[in-house]
Amino acid sequence: MRPLSHHGGEPWPSSSVPDSLGDATARLSRYVASHVDPDGAVRFPCHGRPLETALLLRLLQSTGQPFDRQTRYLRSLPTGTEPFDLAIAQAALSRGGGPTGELRASVVAKCPDFTGPRKRALLDGVFAVLGESAAADRAYRDVLRRDGLHSWAQVQVTALKGVLTGSLADEDAHVLLATQRSPEVWEGNLLIHLFTLHALQRLPGTETVVADGIRKALRHVRSDGGVPFVTDTDTWCTVTAGVALAAAGAPEPVLDRIAARLVRSQLPGGGWSVTDVALQTDVDDTSVALQFLQSRTGNASDQAVKRGLASLLAVRHPRGGFPTYVRDSAPEACMTVAALDAFTYDRTQHRQVLADGLSFLADEQLADGTFPPDWSSSLLHTVFRAVLMASRIPDGPAGRIAARGLDFVLGGQNDDGGWGQRADSPSDPISTSYAVMALCAQDDPRPAAEGVRFLLRHQQEDGSIPSVSDSIGPRPFIFHVPLLADVFALMALGHVTRRFGGPPELPGRAW
Repeated sequence: MRPLSHHGGEPWPSSSVPDSLGDATARLSRYVASHVDPDGAVRFPCHGRPLETALLLRLLQSTGQPFDRQTRYLRSLPTGTEPFDLAIAQAALSRGGGPTGELRASVVAKCPDFTGPRKRALLDGVFAVLGESAAADRAYRDVLRRDGLHSWAQVQVTALKGVLTGSLADEDAHVLLATQRSPEVWEGNLLIHLFTLHALQRLPGTETVVADGIRKALRHVRSDGGVPFVTDTDTWCTVTAGVALAAAGAPEPVLDRIAARLVRSQLPGGGWSVTDVALQTDVDDTSVALQFLQSRTGNASDQAVKRGLASLLAVRHPRGGFPTYVRDSAPEACMTVAALDAFTYDRTQHRQVLADGLSFLADEQLADGTFPPDWSSSLLHTVFRAVLMASRIPDGPAGRIAARGLDFVLGGQNDDGGWGQRADSPSDPISTSYAVMALCAQDDPRPAAEGVRFLLRHQQEDGSIPSVSDSIGPRPFIFHVPLLADVFALMALGHVTRRFGGPPELPGRAW
């Protein structure tokens, strides 16, 4: 995600972009930096969504507690709500029904192939809780197994087993009960927490545990009655904001606070998780944290980088790719791009890691230049990161990977200068930010300049640039942390400004 430090051609002429770029970047940088707390963390709440809201609604109904706020939330979903969210709301409010077979198939099609069976079980579990009949027990026997899964998935499939089959072994019950011993929501994951409560509710003698679990969940209900997917994504916000603020030339004290925070929040195994309250590390948070820390100097950052790179190598797949969470999982293009970009900081030392990873990516890249489904609903997400990463490597398959990605970006620009999540989607600022960053790897400034104009047209008085969300968790369900749109827009403006010949110097009045 960090800007390219070199380009094949000459710097872009400053006349290519609006004169207001510097001021707009300063305003947005100031807005993002205002969310860096004294401890160096970047915090912004995750919005509620229908999935978790419906699961809490059923728990409140079954335990005789007020649920009016959740009902109002589900009845007032805005125009343009995703069909799957509408199906959840309808099922929750009518006590029954579910999505059509076509809608179920479209949801599963948005997921990586290796997750398909579990996603079908997840869909069945959601609508079983909401009143739909589940399939026969044997349909889930081979799917709901914990073997080779990361900790979140292990608990999720165990909870689904309880919901869908009504049968939990002692070991299964212990797995679920262990998540309820903390005074907070386990791993900050409200979706898994609520499913766990539904599964435990089917066991005798769990009334107190379930009641305590409901109280934990109620602490995270948003003002509109909605329930978020996770309590927060503070680490992800912090690492991406760090890269964005550094790209935009934010003051060193701000960047130093973020770096110190990341060093302190590094987990014992060397990785980072999406939130401070979770122990399950992932390749994406770890890789972006490393990209930011690699730009800082000091012994603490250097040691954190060494440990972080070692944690990535520990989950590297024999095929050369990287999974999201644990080595036993399938490697993915999006995570491989993320990890390789951290290893490009020292290409000589990590030559073989890069070569093997690029070989994996070349096999994974689709004919149109995109990649299989990732953790974003925008096709441009993995593409922009692949273009930047591959552009740092002068030989091997990197050039072809970058060229095919750039062809996809150049062919997807809409008439308004922006890009959408898919070919038939209207332009949105976050997808446009991804595209603009990719275009910094080529010589023609005009497409990127049009993208910048699109972004500046969407800038608000406070400096922010809001957008529809593209964040996914679990796949393929979208959740919304509004600040991430501002972070990636700032990252894009920082990339563009640097493309004009050097690090930006923000106007003094911005700080």
